[in-house]
Amino acid sequence: MSDKQNLFAVCLAVFFSHAFSYWAAAESLGNLAQYPPERIGLTITTGDSGSPELQPEELVLNSGQYYRLTLDCPDVRDDLTGWRIEMTEFLNNAHLRLVTVGDIEVHLQGLSFNAIECDEIGSAHVSFVPIKPGVYPLYVGNVPLAVGRPIGESGVQVKGNYVFGEIVVR
Repeated sequence: MSDKQNLFAVCLAVFFSHAFSYWAAAESLGNLAQYPPERIGLTITTGDSGSPELQPEELVLNSGQYYRLTLDCPDVRDDLTGWRIEMTEFLNNAHLRLVTVGDIEVHLQGLSFNAIECDEIGSAHVSFVPIKPGVYPLYVGNVPLAVGRPIGESGVQVKGNYVFGEIVVR
């Protein structure tokens, strides 16, 4: 074999050993969504000023752990006083498993969604595994119709009442 062929063979061996090591490390984690998920809660209430209040204002999560987040809206009066919860950047960096509202379950298995709206008193549950560490904004604001925007329109509202919290993934 020539020196060029030897160098090529060594490079191939190094490449495949690194590729195999990476694959083996990823496979060794197993099923990240092991039941039962860790339960966490976020309550959204209406403050005296009419703005949403979050409890807690910050959620701290561990990458690779399975969670079930309960979004609770205990004091919504009607469609126009409801709250829209958006966490798009976080959802783009998490593996979504399940969304539950009442007795209805939506099995997402990795698909995503833009927002959850609380149009009346109630709760929703979102089950997920955070994948990428970082600090992600958690937006809660008026439903679009309450600020003169079309129903179902997504995106942060700069008009009306809103608040930002954080989702921290370690």
